[in-house]
Amino acid sequence: MIRHTLSLLGACIALAISALAAPAPNIVLILVDDLGWQDVGCYDIDEPCPMETPHIDALAARGVLFRNGYSPAPTCAPSRCAIMSGNHPARAQKTHVGGDPPAAPFNARLISPWYSGRMPENERTLAKILRQNGYATGHTGKWHMAKDHFSFPGPLDQGFDFTSHRSGFDVRGVQSGMENRIKDFATDQPKDPYRLDAEGFPTDPVTTAALDFMEANKTKPFFLYYATWLVHTPIHSRSKAHLEKYCRKLGVDFPVDPGEWTLEGQKNPYYCAMVETLDHYVGQLVGFLETTDDPRNPGHKLIGNTYIFFTSDNGGMEGSGKEVITDNAPLDRGKMSAKEGGVRVPFLVAGPGISAGKESDVMVNGLDFYPTILSMAGIAKPEGKNLDGADLLPLLTGAVDNPSLVLDQHGKPRTEMVWHYPHPGATSYQSALRAGDFKLIRNYETHSGQVPPLELYRLAESKNGKTARVDFEEAINLAEELPEQAAALDARLTVILAEMKASLPYWNPDCKFSLPNKEKAPSVTGYSVDGRKLTATFRENGARVVRADVIYAIHGGEKAEEWFRVFGEIDNGVVKASLPPEATHAYINLVDDNHFLVSHPEAVPAPDKGNTFANAAIPLGGVGNP
Repeated sequence: MIRHTLSLLGACIALAISALAAPAPNIVLILVDDLGWQDVGCYDIDEPCPMETPHIDALAARGVLFRNGYSPAPTCAPSRCAIMSGNHPARAQKTHVGGDPPAAPFNARLISPWYSGRMPENERTLAKILRQNGYATGHTGKWHMAKDHFSFPGPLDQGFDFTSHRSGFDVRGVQSGMENRIKDFATDQPKDPYRLDAEGFPTDPVTTAALDFMEANKTKPFFLYYATWLVHTPIHSRSKAHLEKYCRKLGVDFPVDPGEWTLEGQKNPYYCAMVETLDHYVGQLVGFLETTDDPRNPGHKLIGNTYIFFTSDNGGMEGSGKEVITDNAPLDRGKMSAKEGGVRVPFLVAGPGISAGKESDVMVNGLDFYPTILSMAGIAKPEGKNLDGADLLPLLTGAVDNPSLVLDQHGKPRTEMVWHYPHPGATSYQSALRAGDFKLIRNYETHSGQVPPLELYRLAESKNGKTARVDFEEAINLAEELPEQAAALDARLTVILAEMKASLPYWNPDCKFSLPNKEKAPSVTGYSVDGRKLTATFRENGARVVRADVIYAIHGGEKAEEWFRVFGEIDNGVVKASLPPEATHAYINLVDDNHFLVSHPEAVPAPDKGNTFANAAIPLGGVGNP
């Protein structure tokens, strides 16, 4: 017995020494643009998708496939910022793409709240923390964590040593626009920038840059953030052979008109070819890791010490204009919706110590990457850093079907997940809470008489560690049948959003529709600007003004125009606010106790001036009256 105990002790010591001696792992984060939950073969559940994805399927077989994987948001930029910062989009006030003053579109009942156009320059990003701990950090492909694709701050400002993100033909890689998508195909000619490879796929500068980065930095731990532009619009294939292949497979004629594609379902041959092209590049990245010697671990390949994450920034984009792109069925809706089709995404993780060929029904989210990668790298959470995600490493290396292994930053098992999208979209102005097997959707646009305030769905039934499918189609609204449960979840959603100081949409007093209390909305009666101090007077018309924001621009009127927010001080009908020296234009926003928003001046972009909002705003200098 003693001999056996000593033997076990020795084995444990040997494993501990081995773990201490192991070099820090490499991290490859593959973030796809607009890839739907049913767009890859390994996620097929009802009808098989027509897209062929052997390399992504092989990656799934190498590690863990999560059936309940989610994006932080239903659109691109907030998900990307959340992944890199660890902050929930609602907390970061980054809930959509862009970032403009609150403005009412097309006489709408609701007005989107202000939201930031960027991730803060001083954010302690995942890349910054990894670089501080000896990692080489590289980014290729899409960024979009600033007001537009090339606004400040960019990748090199946010912790990356290397980026492919620059102006030029290669910034989007093969996803760059084609003048004619049924004629301008890549060739095998040496001078063709998208020259076809031996398998007939076009060369992708974004992927080439990723391979070059790993080759150049394999002597130290590296973090590669591969943010391919695929499979975002424009929808096309640079390989004529692959387009022809999917026309045959789908039973459709080769297009004679490069314009619209209106056949519904997963019947778009351009898109199918794009997904297979994406799969080819994933195969190139994994193939490099499989065949390249690891200089830090002689006798082994890089793949043996590399964690790979694969996911999408939001659900599939089902259509754009007259283009039917894909179909997320059986999930409802798609990108720009808080319903399952907008936020449920492919989610794969593989690497050392992670069991191969596993599937899990545990809820996971792109917010989990930051704490999980820190854990994999053996790096302590930065002091005082908020992380809204959970460390998945205990789950990945343990019982992958045990949700109690997923702990939030307070050390409690995570049972909830929240999305906040207070903007128009595929389904407009929503917040959502998933709590266990149930999902609550709160609709803010309820005065049309067509939208229910609350929707409650039972997505699944969990029992004894197993999850059975119930209604993740979100087809059966149980809010009237289970009113107490719907009310309780709605109250819980309010608590979570309040803790994150989430901004909610406002009622528009200027809309043409009848709205209760809109006649009571306040009005601005005058303003003055003295240096960087803005003073405004207002009149209450029956509702109390509870908040005053000043939304100000830097670089107003320029392509780099950005809008920020400061809170004004309210005192007896007067608002005062101090603005930074770089501010060029401003709007005064009053919010009353019925949650109506009054903007002065009215926030209207000027199409003839590059859609800038500065044209209608207060220039910071002078005195004005309504």
